[in-house]
Order: sequence, then structure tokens, then C-alpha cells
Amino acid sequence: MSSPTVSQMPARQAVVEAAATLFRNQVMSHTGHANLSARLADYEMLLTISGTVQDLGPEGLARVRLDGAVLEGHLDPTNAEIVDMHAKVYLARPEVGGIIHTHSPSLLAFAMANRPLPCRYEALLRFGQAVEVPVVPWAPRGSERSVGGIVDAIREHPATRAVLLGNHGVLVFGTTPQAAAALVTVLEEAAAAELEAATLGGAQEFPPGALADVRASLARVRP
Repeated sequence: MSSPTVSQMPARQAVVEAAATLFRNQVMSHTGHANLSARLADYEMLLTISGTVQDLGPEGLARVRLDGAVLEGHLDPTNAEIVDMHAKVYLARPEVGGIIHTHSPSLLAFAMANRPLPCRYEALLRFGQAVEVPVVPWAPRGSERSVGGIVDAIREHPATRAVLLGNHGVLVFGTTPQAAAALVTVLEEAAAAELEAATLGGAQEFPPGALADVRASLARVRP
């Protein structure tokens, strides 16, 4: 791969830091598999070249057009397969600047059960996921049916910043790669807590007005 241009380096570093956050927060699958991307321009993105992202460096990303054309670097076959999974989210959500797909263990349990993840953990309100995480029905990885299901889900649930991929994993999107990594972390915490709370009779819903209360609390300390 040719050396990345200077103008790309902030975006490349943002993806590197997001990947490191996932490992540091111990929210990765046991295999460490993930793919991450960052929007570069209106019709371009950086995408990890393979599903192995531990010790990811800036050179571990390819520059790809949203129609799938690789402009710089290369993609391993396993990641060439999922270009559309990232590209179609960028096209559907202009505000998205970073996307992460992985198989965080507790989130995977919800995906395997094809159960939406409820919003009952306060951190979800604070990190922008104030609605349940919907499930996209299973379809072969990266297929037109799978990607179409993702696009349908995010159009039907305009407030969600994540979808569970039935029998597969999770796809999370944020304004930046680091924002997406932070949301993966709180989603995995929420999923783990839901599973633990089930042994105590189940997690409880927020009282009415909880989101407004959290926003008011945040507003008091933000400049």
C-alpha cells in the first residue's frame, strides 16, 4: 500500500484509536474480530482491510468509494464482502462519521435470540441511544438482503444509532469512530446488565420524562 496522504491521517488515527478503545474496554468478541470505517468525504470512506483489528495501525485501512471501488490499498476478501454494509449506512445517514461492526458477547446473545435491546440503562440516554436497538433479520453476511435489512431498520427507527444483526452481531454508528466505540461499550454494558437483571426478575423501565431529565442534567454542566 502506498503511504497515506497527510490529509487522511486524522481520520486514519481516529479509526486506530477507536479499535484500541474496544480492546481496552474489553467489549470485543473473543476472536477480536471487527471491521471499522470512517467517512472521508461525501462519497468516500476508510475501511479496515481485514477483520483482524488488534494492534491496528494507520496503514491497516483502505480508501474506498461508497460504490465499492477501492481507491487506495486493498481489501481482504472477508472485508470486500462488507463494503456495502458500511457504505449504505453512510448514504442513509449523512451525519454518521464512523461505523463499527463486531460480535460483543452480551450483544451477540441478544442478536442470537433475535431480541431487541431495550433502553433501560442510563448511559444509553447519555450516549444518544434513547430507544431500543432493533434487530435486522438474518441474511448472508454482506448480501443485498442483509444490507437492505439494515437500511430498512435504520429508516424505520430514525433515532437508533445501532442495529443488532440477527444470529450474527451488532452494527454501531456515530458522528466519529470514537463516538461509535463509546456506544459499543455502553451497549455491551447494557446487554450484560439486562442478562444479569433477568435473574432478579428483570430490568425495570425508566420513569416518564427520564430522557428530558438526563438532558437537563447534562445541560447544567456543559458550557
